[in-house]
Amino acid sequence: MTDTTIATSVLDKEQLRDLVADVLDLDVSEVTDEAHFVDDLDVDSLMALEITVRLEKEYGVKLQETELAAITSLRGTYELLDRKLRDAK
Repeated sequence: MTDTTIATSVLDKEQLRDLVADVLDLDVSEVTDEAHFVDDLDVDSLMALEITVRLEKEYGVKLQETELAAITSLRGTYELLDRKLRDAK
């Protein structure tokens, strides 16, 4: 018997989508992989800061200022968090 959980990602994209939708007070369906947070979802700087704080708290990571540029869409946020969580192992 093989353990298939090893092959799965440490980060659940739907859980991340739920978190972002909750912070932005949007329906989960509006937070698509490609939706740009500022251009498509009207995220302002305060909302962006709240997303960052929630991500750090939820996933136990510290996001550097230089990494925040990746947090422009769910896809970019997922890729950044996935990389940080894998590096932390």
